[in-house]
Amino acid sequence: MTPGYVESLYWPRRRSTFEVRVGDVGIGGANPVRVQSMTTTDTLDTNATVAQIERMVKAGCEIARVTAPSLKEAENLAEIRRELRRRGIGVPLVADIHFTPNAALIAAEHVEKVRINPGNFADKKKFAVREYGDAEWREEVERAAARFRPLVRRCKQLGRALRIGTNHGSLSDRIMNRFGDTALGMVESALEFLDVCEDEGFSAVVFSMKSSNAQVAIQAYRLLAARLAARAPGRPGHPFHVGVTEAGDAEDGRVKSAIGIGSLLEDGIGDTIRVSLTEDPVKEIPVAAALARHCEARWALPRRVVADPGALFVDDPFAHRRRATRSIGSGEHAIGGPHPVRVELDLGPLPAEPHAFASGLRDSLARVREVTCEGLLVDAFDPDALARLPALRSALAAAGLELPLTVRAEPGFLSESAIEVARAVVPVGALVNDDELATAADTAVRRNHALEWELCGSVREIAGLLDRALAASGRAGLADVLVSVDADLPVHAVRVAAARLRARGAADVPIVLRHRRQPARSSEESLLAAAVDLGAPLCDGIGDAVALAGWEDPGRALDLAYRILQGARLRTTRTEFISCPSCGRTLFDLEETTARIKARTQHLRGVKIAIMGCIVNGPGEMADADFGYVGSGPGTVNLYVGKQLVERHVPQARADDRLVALIREHGRWVEPG
Repeated sequence: MTPGYVESLYWPRRRSTFEVRVGDVGIGGANPVRVQSMTTTDTLDTNATVAQIERMVKAGCEIARVTAPSLKEAENLAEIRRELRRRGIGVPLVADIHFTPNAALIAAEHVEKVRINPGNFADKKKFAVREYGDAEWREEVERAAARFRPLVRRCKQLGRALRIGTNHGSLSDRIMNRFGDTALGMVESALEFLDVCEDEGFSAVVFSMKSSNAQVAIQAYRLLAARLAARAPGRPGHPFHVGVTEAGDAEDGRVKSAIGIGSLLEDGIGDTIRVSLTEDPVKEIPVAAALARHCEARWALPRRVVADPGALFVDDPFAHRRRATRSIGSGEHAIGGPHPVRVELDLGPLPAEPHAFASGLRDSLARVREVTCEGLLVDAFDPDALARLPALRSALAAAGLELPLTVRAEPGFLSESAIEVARAVVPVGALVNDDELATAADTAVRRNHALEWELCGSVREIAGLLDRALAASGRAGLADVLVSVDADLPVHAVRVAAARLRARGAADVPIVLRHRRQPARSSEESLLAAAVDLGAPLCDGIGDAVALAGWEDPGRALDLAYRILQGARLRTTRTEFISCPSCGRTLFDLEETTARIKARTQHLRGVKIAIMGCIVNGPGEMADADFGYVGSGPGTVNLYVGKQLVERHVPQARADDRLVALIREHGRWVEPG
């Protein structure tokens, strides 16, 4: 029951690939995940470009990409290479090519790898609508192949590698008209170019399937991996370059990147990665390295076989669809069913000083006013702690925090206490016997509260623990049941739980995604780990509530949970900025411009604004944004509403005001504060 894109759905195993050499650096095979980035300087400015590459390499960059938008930049790659060698820097270079096949041929003479985009290497993108007959389609495919073939032959002669890099935002009109704006269209576009490579006997090809939407990126990479496996059954596949494009900056950029890249690495997909931040490229390196370490540690675990849970964990791993679950509870805090993914805080042990705790919690949450806490969880593993629960409830109410209160406790203590709770969380582990589970279920029925079974164990134990919990629920006639996991491999454990629920006829049981911060991790590492562990299941359609634990600042944890939900496209609670990382094509200072526009518009809840340095992906990514701000020339900007270009060549000095005016004209503006 394992789809072709991964060897195991329930244990981390790296996808089998062959090695592609990029200069002295190997990608795929037994090599570690390679970290790369891209320069933001003018490629004609040799000294600035070399200086930036030198800083990138010192930060840990293993492969450096440089844009070559015209013949002049392609020719100057020779000077950049010479200066790097003079400084003793041997990092492999990648030429980034869009629109100009002739520049690609020149660049191949001077770099170790050439990246081309099938969407604009030979085809056009003008959002034209046209029907293609089969004969016309074949003619267009052959025309594109004829433009691509000389580059393939030259790379083969020179021993260069190629990256076939499809971008969701720059699919050609031809592909869009037949396949739509889909992951399938991305894959088909790339495979057309692979056909040419295989015809020429050229195999040094790396693929990428990038999108600003993490869900789409995950689907496209999975689908491509499955299609490649079907083309060459039993043989190692082509390596993948993994990334989420136009991720943005700051925490949102890191969260979105971690969700997309980390989810794929959890599947064993990814041989080289780039985190695309609207920041200095040097800042991308430690983020990418942390993601690589996070998942390589899991790949290094001894190989284990996890028993088939009896069903697939989702309907379709190549398309996002949220699990259809029953609704638990009532009102604005109900979980599951048609309700949005809820956010609660796991506060740990019940506090000894309830009033001081409640006032501190109120102040912390007040600092993140744009999001709302929808539930609190406290631990009460002894009778004395449970006895303090009414005092905590009163203190929270006095602080204006009348939220559903959930208690994690032992079954026996819950049954003996008269305390009322909205939901009880009962740990289910190997040392918890069936009588204790029965007590918990009977108590929930008698007290009329929901019960969350928290499955605590290794991935291989989760299915058995869930069977025991479901049996106890069934014997007691308990319907208001939820499930969560506390396991060493949380992404895989949640999959096992979701699959087992389906196999046992309980597919509508809501699942709570829980993540606990490890104290030894830095703040950034903790952010990335939370984004992977919660974001991966969310992008699979799994999760009716999320909860973060172990953060000193509850408001910080709440804010991060909502950022993860927005990065996974599950819940929008603030402005979303789709902004590309800068490069040599950028027609304005992207980092400064993004910061300026964010300062004026970041209060617009639910509005998507794309800030793009040039037209490579700009028009395509506008389709996913409400408003777009795209560099059109030195000092000028094109403004979009969705896909529609509404104002051309606006002087940048006036472009910010015109963007705000467009937002007003379309009824999306509210005054800040």
